[in-house]
Amino acid sequence: MSKYKVVEKFVSINGEGKRAGQLAAFVRFKGCNLRCGYCDTKWANDKNAPFTYMTDREIFDYVKHTGVKNCTLTGGEPLLQEGMEALLRLLSENKDLSIEIETNGSIDISPFRDISDRISFTMDYKQPSSGMEGYMCLSNFNILKSRDTVKFVSGTMEDLERAKEIMEKYKLRGKCGVYISPVFGSIEPSQIVEFMVSNKMNDVNIQLQMHKFIWEPDKKGV
Repeated sequence: MSKYKVVEKFVSINGEGKRAGQLAAFVRFKGCNLRCGYCDTKWANDKNAPFTYMTDREIFDYVKHTGVKNCTLTGGEPLLQEGMEALLRLLSENKDLSIEIETNGSIDISPFRDISDRISFTMDYKQPSSGMEGYMCLSNFNILKSRDTVKFVSGTMEDLERAKEIMEKYKLRGKCGVYISPVFGSIEPSQIVEFMVSNKMNDVNIQLQMHKFIWEPDKKGV
């Protein structure tokens, strides 16, 4: 039985994605293979970050006992956890549960793609300002489905131009959910809206990180 490094678990609202504003049971895993300049969970990626080992059954029981029908697996990078496929299969046994995996875009999602049609991916495309664009797994774009989301976290006008280029190159609009989120404190949301208007970006959503407006931006457990 696999054990997973969990740095925190809690119930809150989804701050972003297709279920933004809805309750979700969050499970945050330790560790990430990227080091984005704007990362807001660096503490979870530190090699000395405290964690609790949990089995797949313990995670399943926690999520079930919350009584919440959305589950978000996040990090760090959850797909780095050994045994993630087994955890996803177990969580999928709860027929009332919708499972969202927040992944950084550098990991091949194909091994997890067809476990259940109630699993969705919210996948980042790391923009130039992140310093991590070169690590993107571009083959993922070929297997995204309508229930999935691609998120472009943008901090500069260069980022916005790159987001537009990637959307067009991989024909993302209409294929899956497409969101642009501002790097908190680096770009004004109005600049993103103006860019969307000037480029006639239909089927694209601006996404503000809702939890950072409800609570302090650095607050954990929300």
